[in-house]
Parts: sequence; C-alpha cells; structure tokens
Amino acid sequence: MEFLLYLLLGAAAGVLAGLFGVGGGLIIVPVLVFSFSAQGFAPEILTHLAVGTSLATISFTSINSIREHHRRGAVQWDLFRWLTPGILAGAAIGGLTAALIQGPILQKIIGAFAIIIAIQLALNLTPKGTQPTPKKPELIAAGSIIGWASAIFGIGGGSITVPFLVWRSIAMQKAVATSAACGFPIALAGAIVFIITGWNDKLLPEWSLGFVYLPALLGIAITSVFFARFGAKLAHKLSPLLLKRLFALLLTAVGISFLLN
Repeated sequence: MEFLLYLLLGAAAGVLAGLFGVGGGLIIVPVLVFSFSAQGFAPEILTHLAVGTSLATISFTSINSIREHHRRGAVQWDLFRWLTPGILAGAAIGGLTAALIQGPILQKIIGAFAIIIAIQLALNLTPKGTQPTPKKPELIAAGSIIGWASAIFGIGGGSITVPFLVWRSIAMQKAVATSAACGFPIALAGAIVFIITGWNDKLLPEWSLGFVYLPALLGIAITSVFFARFGAKLAHKLSPLLLKRLFALLLTAVGISFLLN
C-alpha cells in the first residue's frame, strides 16, 4: 500500500511539474511527511527525509517535462544558462541551511510557505511584465535565491522562478518551460547535499541514502517521468486557473496542518 501511494504521488507530481512548472515538490513533501509519520519514522528526521526525497524525485520528474517544453520551443536556454550557476550554489547552501533547522521547525516553515503559495494561486497573483529582460549578473543573483529557497522547501522552484520571469517580461508559457528546466539543477544539487548531510544519521530507516528514502524515490520516479510529459502538453492547451484554485485549497489544508501539528 505504501508503494502504491508513492506511485500515485509520482503521477500527481509529474502532472503538476509539466502543468505549472512547480516540480511537484509542493505535493510530494507534505504527502511524504504524513506517510513517513504513519510509518513511525523518527520525528527528528522525517521532514528532512521528505525534503531530500522530494528533491531527488524532481531530478527525474523534470526530465520529460523539459523534453516536452523544449520540443515546443518554449525553453529560454539563454536565460537558463545564466540562472544555473546561481541555482547550483544557492541549492547547495539551501541544503546546508535545512540541515541546521530542527525537523518540527522546518515543517512549520514549509507549512507557512504552502499557505503563501496557495494565496498566490487562488488569487492568480501574477506580476505584470513591466521590467526588462534580466542581464547576466541579475540572473545569477536570482538563481542563487531561487536555489537556496527551493532546497529548503524541497521544491523545483517553479513557484518562485515563474513569477520572477513573468515580472521580467517573459511570456507565461516560456516562463513555465524555463522554470521546468531550472528544476533539474535545483533538484540535483539539493539532493546531493541532503544525501551528504544525512549520511551518518543513526535515526534513518533502512533503505535510506542519507536524507533520501529509496522506496519512495523509486515509486514516485516510475510514474512521474511519464505524467510530466502529459502535464506539459496540458500546459499548452488548457487555462489552468481552476486547477490552480483547487491546488490552492489543498495547499491551504496542508499548510494549516503543518502549522498546527
């Protein structure tokens, strides 16, 4: 039953990755926290294990999403090229920052972030494209902030990257596609740091690679890779406003639960 849950979670995360460019982490982390808690994992490490596992799965989720967006010519590789150095450095620092935060506190931080994103989605608070396209130093600086925050929350960074790119006059579909591409270096760098920081933790369950739980990684990766492509196709065909609002309701419930837990 647990592995079936991971398969279903991967399908949901894949669709979200392709549709919204969010990498699926906003769904993966809360579900893994609840799942790991039900399995009796130590509360001191279960949130870190959920975040690290989420980042590892996004490494797989993002691949097919990137391919589909690239096939449609939507990824702005010139922007990606200069965002990536900052993303890699920021994600590494973010992973180290998360390791210094106690599990229950990290859970409340993620809960507050989920509610903020829920409000942004429900009200469709999209910045106006009033600013010029960012220059190279700005992209590196923005990438470092995006990578740092994303590694702490266990997300692919789409909820931060997309608004930033839209604000800097990038069309929404291209912003989503470029955000999906940025999710890969965020997830890869963050996952590596979580593996290293959790390597010798004695509270980890069996089948863990640092703060990455391999059964969850396998189950989520199997389905997310396929469903990410489906989500990317939907992103080019549907207006996702209703889905965003439904997603916002879910995030609000998760955020409140995390804050009150």
